Amino acid sequence: MKPIEEVTLLYGITKALNEHLDLKKSLYKVMDILSSSMNMVRGTITILNPMRNEINIEVALGLPRNAMQRVKYKLGEGITGRVIETGKAVAIPKISEEPLFLDRTGSRKKKKGQDHSFICVPVIKGKQVIGALSVDRPFDKSYSLKSGQKLLAVVATMLASHVIKLETIRMEKERLKEENRRLQNVLKDKYSIGNIIGNSNKMREVFQMISQVSKSNATVLIRGESGTGKELVANSIHYNSHREKNPFIKVNCAALPATLIESELFGHEKGSFTGAIKQKIGKFELAHKGTIFLDEIGSIDLEVQANLLRILQEKEFERVGGQRTIKTDVRIIAATNKNLERAVEEETFRGDLYYRLNVFPIYLPPLRERKTDILLLADFFLEKYAVENSKDIKRFSTPAIDMLMEYHWPGNVRELENCIERAILVCEEGVIHSYHLPPTLQTGKESDTVPTLSLEDAIANLEREMIIDALKNTRGNITIAAKILQTTVRKFAYKAQRYGVDYKNYR
Repeated sequence: MKPIEEVTLLYGITKALNEHLDLKKSLYKVMDILSSSMNMVRGTITILNPMRNEINIEVALGLPRNAMQRVKYKLGEGITGRVIETGKAVAIPKISEEPLFLDRTGSRKKKKGQDHSFICVPVIKGKQVIGALSVDRPFDKSYSLKSGQKLLAVVATMLASHVIKLETIRMEKERLKEENRRLQNVLKDKYSIGNIIGNSNKMREVFQMISQVSKSNATVLIRGESGTGKELVANSIHYNSHREKNPFIKVNCAALPATLIESELFGHEKGSFTGAIKQKIGKFELAHKGTIFLDEIGSIDLEVQANLLRILQEKEFERVGGQRTIKTDVRIIAATNKNLERAVEEETFRGDLYYRLNVFPIYLPPLRERKTDILLLADFFLEKYAVENSKDIKRFSTPAIDMLMEYHWPGNVRELENCIERAILVCEEGVIHSYHLPPTLQTGKESDTVPTLSLEDAIANLEREMIIDALKNTRGNITIAAKILQTTVRKFAYKAQRYGVDYKNYR
């Protein structure tokens, strides 16, 4: 190639590298220039993945796409692998006479009387080889491979910054994919059925129903009072289904104004109403191939209910102000704490929608109906919030346990969690006592009864509880127990005897 031709070639490559924001488009343009200028029939830009010592074909001309995606080389493997490993360029006059040539892509099937030359040069960043640029051209005795190798080395230097950026983007994509896989696994573990706390008979029925419905596409209606864990069950159903890797969109219908809920669910077109300055994609479109969770579905108005019914029946809808029908493949999980049967009778909820939603109902019992789960949940929240607040709190005292068991829990599990979190914050000891619990629990039962204990009796009960706890912590050692309670051994022994507490029972 004449000097003037080389200058024209290098100028064209410089222009191509700055022509597109898309890095791959720029590199493909460079390969087109090399094809026409160097009589190239095949060419590749390969990049080394330093984490795996694996070489990938990132840009190629004259190779099928499936070969690019399929073929990978190990560092030092074949001619390209050796060039990247050693950092030294290679020029082969005839490919057919080179035993190290792998032709793993299967693109060099030799025709009769035809052979090719191969030039491969390293792409270097500083002192580190990050990839290689290779060219196949028809064998020509008159062509100087040495000159071609030098020219290609200059081109490789020009490409280096683009290859570095491409490798950075590719590694970031791999990192994000790996992070996405990790988060998917974390979510799956977090929302597994085993992470829903409870061993009462009613909760075992719930677990069985979740297992039965998760793998299907059936619509699920979760019933239960506020705070019973309906969203947790919805999470468990989605992340244990075959849709787990697809979107899980949550919508709290009660939190959206009636004028906006239709736009939120189905989206709207630009200019469809005042304030619609651009097109909006609705939740049902975002949840395509995944699951949508409609919490508090009993609060939506009748007009929106009609559109929901259409989605359940026809799997299609239109955006607000739109004319185009949009198909969607979405699994619906709905939840409510309202009596939908009564709402149907009062004509505030469509009967046909109710029957469409009620394909597989799951009823979550209130906490007062699963008393055996209260201590399991309390211990779980105790451990969780003790760690979060860096406190060494190990257990509940006996009176505190009695108080937790006697309370009627109108706010269910959510109220219990808030109660334990508050107790952790105010407790400065290793044990949560009854006086650490919120005032609402101090009444014990639901009815407003007048306290039957006198002040003296209440003080006596508290003293007895503190003496027992001190003996438990010291394994019956009176001296250390008295020191914990900041009193004398004589007073401690007197009080213990008065309340019928025998220190020997704690050894």
